[in-house]
Amino acid sequence: MAERSPAKLWFMRLAYVFLATLILFAHLLPLETTPQRFAGPDVLVALTFAWALRRPQYVPMLLIAMVMLLADLLLQRPPGLWAALILLSAEWLKLRDRNLRENTFVAEWLTVAYTLFLATLLYRATLGLLIVSPGALSLSFMQFGMTMLVYPLIAGASFLAFGSRRGKQGEFEQMGRKA
Repeated sequence: MAERSPAKLWFMRLAYVFLATLILFAHLLPLETTPQRFAGPDVLVALTFAWALRRPQYVPMLLIAMVMLLADLLLQRPPGLWAALILLSAEWLKLRDRNLRENTFVAEWLTVAYTLFLATLLYRATLGLLIVSPGALSLSFMQFGMTMLVYPLIAGASFLAFGSRRGKQGEFEQMGRKA
């Protein structure tokens, strides 16, 4: 019952914004002044995908768009491109939510990996078509691999800290639709 309350819903949305702000703050800390040879995971994308698959109502479309656009602006990426790709990917994952409910975590993980791989390829291809230097290809795929390695940790931490588990068959959302 508490899972369906409007207060819980808004608390989780605010928690997502808080976690996104915390992740962006950690990215912006000047810990190293030399160019990196190793790309770390995109924790914000992993968090967004985990919550979009497990509890889609916690991350509505407008909230994802605002958080990802803010990330684009703060991390000096082309504004809107990565945000649009992640938004479309998250919405596609929300549509796949019902199909993945009965499957194992490995199926969820592979679906997220496939989705992020396509988003990464589209991002690099679009930057290439627009004659914008996309950086080293190895760093992009290293970041993809690291994000996929950290995804189970993010999903587990989301479950342990916030109770964001996958919906069960026949559960109802706040608006009365089947979840």
